[in-house]
Amino acid sequence: MALEKEIETYEKQLPSLKDQAGRFVLIHGTEVAGVYSSYEDALKDGYEKFKLDPFLVRQIQVIEKVQVITRYDDAITRSAVR
Repeated sequence: MALEKEIETYEKQLPSLKDQAGRFVLIHGTEVAGVYSSYEDALKDGYEKFKLDPFLVRQIQVIEKVQVITRYDDAITRSAVR
């Protein structure tokens, strides 16, 4: 999976990053390369430091936002109408 190592690093480092919630963290492999006030600054620094190597920019969130997406099933609706 892409960025698996970086996501694991984020999860491990989250307790130490909690005081910077709302800011953006730049992670490359197992390294936290920096914390930034904007996504754009983190992304720019990531490209400058790591070029085309994979890196992760993620907003630091103490509570993860969960989005539930359901699929509208037209077949069920059609059978219920009959």
